[in-house]
Amino acid sequence: MNIIVKITGEAKMDALAQLVAKDAIRELAQLYARGIDRKDVALLKTLYTADAIDNHGPYSTGPVARYFAFLEQSLPHMHIGSHHICNHLISVDGDRATGEVYAIAWHLIPDGKGGLAHDLQSVRYVDNYRKEGGRWLFAQRDVAFDMKMLLPAADHGDQPDPLQDVTYAVLHSTLFARH
Repeated sequence: MNIIVKITGEAKMDALAQLVAKDAIRELAQLYARGIDRKDVALLKTLYTADAIDNHGPYSTGPVARYFAFLEQSLPHMHIGSHHICNHLISVDGDRATGEVYAIAWHLIPDGKGGLAHDLQSVRYVDNYRKEGGRWLFAQRDVAFDMKMLLPAADHGDQPDPLQDVTYAVLHSTLFARH
């Protein structure tokens, strides 16, 4: 049995606007992951509203400037970061939206004993988004850590330098530019 749904008129425009908004918000979440993994705090600063709040649990809570300060102190010590976005549910209401992003975050970090550790986390970002100047931005980000695991890591030899990532040389779109 085939079911055909025909959307016309204003409903068609609303459905299209919803899809466009959701795609832009998904790209926002992907840019956030890229910014963290490439240690590009300047990029991250373009993804939030000026009055944004970012509650990252034990790492930082409150105004997003506090979170940026935390990142500027901690990212230089992270050898490798790799954030993988899984499910992303979004509800759009005009120029505001809410969403929940499931992600797996893996970091290779110093273990405090002269070695390295795998920091593996199952994360949910509970987001409030706002459209400003034609762009969707994070207005508030609350992070829920569903699982955190710290495991010893063997020496991984030379670590890739996120500042010299191949994408900067090969992908010429401004989307992939370092900020």
